[in-house]
Amino acid sequence: MRSYVVATLVAALSLLTACSALPESPGTYDEFATCLAEENATFYGAYWCPNCAEQKQLFAGSEDKIDYVECSLPNRGGQTAICKQKGINAYPTWIFADGERQEGVLSLETLASKTGCSLPQ
Repeated sequence: MRSYVVATLVAALSLLTACSALPESPGTYDEFATCLAEENATFYGAYWCPNCAEQKQLFAGSEDKIDYVECSLPNRGGQTAICKQKGINAYPTWIFADGERQEGVLSLETLASKTGCSLPQ
């Protein structure tokens, strides 16, 4: 009985190790988010901002592909130099290649329309 338990634990551990070595599957919006970055659409936000968290959630796991600039210093200790230079006054703020800026949470459809990037079907 003891050898059965040991064999089962070894098999379970091997399976767990094999599964953790698998590459992550791509997110639904990976290509769209990558396109936004390639089209120079930049999202300026703050780690403590609930609207920024909402904006990131729209990307459903693909938010690491967008061009994101953190504007807040640690402990909300002010704003980073780049965000001061860009005149970021509200979070989130998107700045597009043509210089246009839009504040607030933008729908993926709005981002697609502004950049020409295609949303997944």
